[in-house]
Amino acid sequence: MASVNIILMLLTFAFVHQQVAITEARLDVGVCYGSLGNNLPSPAAVVQLYQRYKISKLRLFEPNPAALAALKGSGIEVTLGTLNQDLESIASSVDAAKTWFDANVKPFISEVNITYISAGNEVIPGESAKYVLPAIQNLQKVVSDSGHTTIGVTTVVATTVLGTSYPPSKTTFSEAARADMAGIVKFLSSSGSPLMINVYPYFAYASDPANVRLDYAQFTATGTVVQDGPLSYSNLLDAVVDAYYWALEKEGVTNLNLVVSESGWPSAGNGYLTTIELAQTYNQNLVKRFLKNTGTPKHPDRSLGGFIFAMFNENQKSAGIEQNFGLFNPDGTPVYNVVFN
Repeated sequence: MASVNIILMLLTFAFVHQQVAITEARLDVGVCYGSLGNNLPSPAAVVQLYQRYKISKLRLFEPNPAALAALKGSGIEVTLGTLNQDLESIASSVDAAKTWFDANVKPFISEVNITYISAGNEVIPGESAKYVLPAIQNLQKVVSDSGHTTIGVTTVVATTVLGTSYPPSKTTFSEAARADMAGIVKFLSSSGSPLMINVYPYFAYASDPANVRLDYAQFTATGTVVQDGPLSYSNLLDAVVDAYYWALEKEGVTNLNLVVSESGWPSAGNGYLTTIELAQTYNQNLVKRFLKNTGTPKHPDRSLGGFIFAMFNENQKSAGIEQNFGLFNPDGTPVYNVVFN
């Protein structure tokens, strides 16, 4: 997750504090499993924790042999990321992509339910952006040749790929990202894999709490907050997702689905903006949003699913909010009471 990923949207609304009852929900959406901590449970214990709380999807940011071994036979759906520094090699040839696949996927594929491979995480725009599309293409070729046609290949982007972004219908890809994104989304549209997007209403709220409404950021508004032509928005996450859909449409891509690869709210690290109560409210309501199995105002025909960031508070991340996105403490106890089932 990039803490600099400030959502450049919808900063013209009155700040409203509300007391909100926590909605009980069963968590069968995904949770990101990061390992930047020196006090985290063993991978086997982590998998048991996912199973205990009936979390059916897991996102790994990089190939982790111990975690993949622990996932054998679990049935948990896994999205597996490449290291960003491996993109250039993977992009260089199909043979190089096969070498990566044979080392990191093939040993586990028969017993681990790997559903997606993500080529890179938040590298667009940037120096590595040019490697993303050929890496996706090479990995897709390897996956297809291996006969594992149920595995999709995609990438993960942040809202930094968006340029003009308010209102959602005016959204385009940024000048710095457009050339790379245009090729990627057209390929994904043809391959059938979704684009994965990191969406953090927290950062929009934290960047301007006097103007970004808290209820809009936390799914607790009781009515329309933003009206964009015929489309009505009561929460910021849906507005950001639709901003992506508008950007895609302007590239001529209308049949590409989106998956929220990360979203969450830190429980500490930034004063009154990051309390346990706010984190609990956001993540419980995010679960509720995913469980609705409904789309957005622009695309009510497409269900929206995704991953909460993250499973644990990780003490080797940068101090502050970066260490406090976890649903669980390193000892496996909940940071706050989320009702999973």
